[in-house]
Amino acid sequence: MIRFPTFLRRQLLLTLTLSACLAGAPTGAAAQGYSPARAVKFIVPFPPGGAIDTLARLTAQQLSIAWGQPVTVENRPGAGGVIGTEAVARAAPDGLTFGWGAVSTHGINATLYRKLPYDTLKDFAPVAPVAIVPNLLVVNANLPVQTVQDLVTLARQQPGKLSYASAGSGTTLHMSCELFKRIANVDLLHVPYKGSGPALTDVLAGEVPVMCDSVTSALPHVRSGKLRALGITSTRRSALLPAVPTLAEAGVKDYEMNPWFGVFAPAGTAAATVAQVNHDIQKVLAIPAVRTRLTEIGAEPMSATPEQFAAMVRADVDKWGRLIKALGITAD
Repeated sequence: MIRFPTFLRRQLLLTLTLSACLAGAPTGAAAQGYSPARAVKFIVPFPPGGAIDTLARLTAQQLSIAWGQPVTVENRPGAGGVIGTEAVARAAPDGLTFGWGAVSTHGINATLYRKLPYDTLKDFAPVAPVAIVPNLLVVNANLPVQTVQDLVTLARQQPGKLSYASAGSGTTLHMSCELFKRIANVDLLHVPYKGSGPALTDVLAGEVPVMCDSVTSALPHVRSGKLRALGITSTRRSALLPAVPTLAEAGVKDYEMNPWFGVFAPAGTAAATVAQVNHDIQKVLAIPAVRTRLTEIGAEPMSATPEQFAAMVRADVDKWGRLIKALGITAD
């Protein structure tokens, strides 16, 4: 049995203790002001409908007000987030293009793919982590299982025949289910899609019975009864679904996955611009209405300086790299 490591625990403790400090007086760079001359673009490397897209649009709306310029969200899905992430790496470092990334695009993919069209650690300037959104292990309501152990039993009765959908190879949705497979010792068939939205559509239709999806996008369908939530990937239950156990509680020993999402700029973007945007994002996350909305979608806001965020990314590349190699997981 492979013991699942505790991801991001030390980093999260650090960033959470910094929240109060960063929400206070602006930094020297912030005092200089960031005033984009024209519209700013956020590139999201996944289709509309998932947690990262929801966070990007919520943040863009508030930053547009703060900056006095439109902040548009452009979805560029494909290849497990690689296509959109490459677009950010290739963009001009002029403070007008930023990308949204995740532990998948900037941690997992660095090892999962043998060759990427960019250097994960050199071609980006980490700006700010935004939130953690846990995933749910869900099944189509017509699948005859009520608990995680029911799913384990069913999967063992028909190894390799029961399938699960994901938003693409290397995404946290893929890795969440892969880790469930490994720790629970079950054989499920991976069916990758180009994003959470298309995957969820087929799970709702019963074309694929199982999925690990973010709380954000799965919650409405769990509440409507179309999906059944068996467990949550985080170490504690969600206030939105208090009756749903953690996967560890449900018998998947030592299971933990805390997917984070954040903002990146192309490498070479001025440090003062990066610091200012970090500051402005923290101000957005401190708005009561925004925090309420984050709670409603199951997101936990994060806070860190660009330097601390960069250190967190480096640590994830190392940690996920070691785990992926140990488990022998590769991109499909």
